[in-house]
Amino acid sequence: MIIILKENPDPAQLESFMAWLREKNFDIHESSGESHKILGLVGDTSSMDVDLISALDIVESVRRVQEPYKKANRKFQPEDTIIKVANTQVGGGNLTIMAGPCSVESEEQILKVARAVKASGATMLRGGAFKPRTSPYSFQGKGVEGLRLLSLAKKDTGLPIVTELMEIHQLEYFEDVDIIQIGARNMQNFNLLKEVGKQDKPILLKRGMSATIEELLMSAEYVMSEGNERVILCERGIRTFETATRNTLDLSAIPVLKKLTHLPVIIDPSHATGKADLVPSMAIAAVAAGADGVLIEVHNDPQHALCDGSQSLRPEVFDDLAKKLFKVHEVVSKF
Repeated sequence: MIIILKENPDPAQLESFMAWLREKNFDIHESSGESHKILGLVGDTSSMDVDLISALDIVESVRRVQEPYKKANRKFQPEDTIIKVANTQVGGGNLTIMAGPCSVESEEQILKVARAVKASGATMLRGGAFKPRTSPYSFQGKGVEGLRLLSLAKKDTGLPIVTELMEIHQLEYFEDVDIIQIGARNMQNFNLLKEVGKQDKPILLKRGMSATIEELLMSAEYVMSEGNERVILCERGIRTFETATRNTLDLSAIPVLKKLTHLPVIIDPSHATGKADLVPSMAIAAVAAGADGVLIEVHNDPQHALCDGSQSLRPEVFDDLAKKLFKVHEVVSKF
């Protein structure tokens, strides 16, 4: 349920009203529109008397929310969420470029790539330490050692770290991680979502390869319901009957999500296409469509990469792409 208050409500009436709502065990989500304060009630509102609330002097209008996601709903919070990370931010008109290797392989590799992507304008360093792989015989990542190497690269370049968490017990090693990524395979791992919802770190939530947009938002709701409202949504391609690309990048998800939620939306064209030569055009299209950022795999030697080399850009190709992305974003932001 959404309660829109009148302009400049009487403080005493508002305090009494809020206390009454809390007595009924509602979680109250407060936000402000252009001229009105909005109260979003999370809980069982089926027994609430809409006419009674509407009759209050401080209330402008009352609406029931039909969508199952509440805290992620733009109706609850009309203004876009801006997530600050170190000396940068995701959302709020900022173009975020997260770049780095699919997997951390060595100190030399991660430092080379981190320095290269920073020089090209990347604002965050992505890199896998724990890697979920389809085959049990594929490289599974360097684990805790990979996190240590990411921390070295962070100290060297100043770039915040974005890396994937696969299991709850790994959280103890993520102290130096700036954004916790929940991969597509774990999008509906509800116990994991609840646990990261208790963390004081932004969460990058990837859409499952067969998930609907509503299911993605419901997964975000799991995180937010535990208190962590700093969630970044990531479209990374969905599974269709098409075999020309690794997945099918759903660019329409950008405007749809922008309409439904206040959370930032970024695009991963690397996993979506699976082919390095397709990544630049899809990244440019994503920024043109209004994405808040992109997540791009970059490797200094893709042919010998231990993971997903076929979809990784060389540093010089990424440098050219980054310049184009900033130009496109500059044009789009004027509309």
